Amino acid sequence: MIPRIGITTSYSDGKQTVNHHYVRAIEAVGGLPIIIPMLETDAAAQDFANLLDGLMMTGGPGITRGLIGTLPDDLDAVDPLRDTSDERIYRALAERRPMLGICYGMQFINAMRGGTIYGDTTQQVKNALNHSDERGADPHFIHIDTGSVLYRTLDTPQIKVNTYHIQSVEIVGQGLKVAATAPDGVIEAIESTDGRIIGVQFHPEQMGESMMPLFREFVSRCER
Repeated sequence: MIPRIGITTSYSDGKQTVNHHYVRAIEAVGGLPIIIPMLETDAAAQDFANLLDGLMMTGGPGITRGLIGTLPDDLDAVDPLRDTSDERIYRALAERRPMLGICYGMQFINAMRGGTIYGDTTQQVKNALNHSDERGADPHFIHIDTGSVLYRTLDTPQIKVNTYHIQSVEIVGQGLKVAATAPDGVIEAIESTDGRIIGVQFHPEQMGESMMPLFREFVSRCER
């Protein structure tokens, strides 16, 4: 069977939205994208989780879980309904399916495992680069740990990535480790010690062929 990949969405003013780049990336590597609705009960989340072989947690607004400091004026907080729906589907799959977290999704996974998140990286991290495209940031290279699953997947110790985040991981959560950093030391990727969960701070779905190995490996793990 084609691996069925659940994709979380943004939520605002009673509407769910998802950037089509996420859907296209999963379909391009042989997965079946399945959009996850805003679920309001644990039972519904468990039943929906039984349909899935893997979970991709997408980007979003300001995360409030594990927050260190406060959100800046140019970053809206996540809607509480998305926050609780993401928690339900995460908990339903956390111990039994592969996961890929992107930007907000990486931060969410980290926070769910007890890690902490800076509210504003440039204000809270000494000598930090500007990491926000909306604030005028440019793409930059990341340094990938050669002992990581991410390194084996991308087959390179460094690669240039886009940068759309204001927040970033401060302390890595339980069972996770740093897989890549920016030149200023800001954490750009994390993964679980068993390699089942990978989180990236950049947006690989918007980077074309250079990041297809990441999605290919993720869907392959879901198939296994």
